[in-house]
Amino acid sequence: MTTRGVLYVHSAPRALCPHIEWAVAGVLGTRVNLDWIRQPASPGTWRSEFSWQGQVGTASQLASALRGWHLLRFEVTAEPCATAEGERYSATPELGIFHAVTGIHGDILIPEDRLRAALARAQRGETDLEAEIAKLLGKPWDDELEPFRYAGEGAPVRWLHQVV
Repeated sequence: MTTRGVLYVHSAPRALCPHIEWAVAGVLGTRVNLDWIRQPASPGTWRSEFSWQGQVGTASQLASALRGWHLLRFEVTAEPCATAEGERYSATPELGIFHAVTGIHGDILIPEDRLRAALARAQRGETDLEAEIAKLLGKPWDDELEPFRYAGEGAPVRWLHQVV
């Protein structure tokens, strides 16, 4: 079963750009040449985005291939398909990686056990319920990435398809 998604590289140092292309090519199994443009939200960094098509699980493979690189901000999304829910991965140098399952309309689906755990921590006084829910929804990542998303409006999108 295949799915489609988008990789958004919100900001990367110029020296990291070819390494990102190699990592993405390794996951997709085809040569990748991204169109890089300057990222005005962080002078000295570059941004790119493209759409991909591949097997279910490609989004997690892309996120794994890119995670842990210092100064890299990115997001990977995958659309839901007949055999799998959609996914969203967000990553920042400060926060690390966030993963969420998404439904057909892009809404984040929070598993019952994660909600129960958040409620239990709040009831024990370990945390604030509102803060726990915000983390479950990825709000800290959204807050940090929003200026980079906005700065990229109007950027070109390149479609790449995995060779099967």
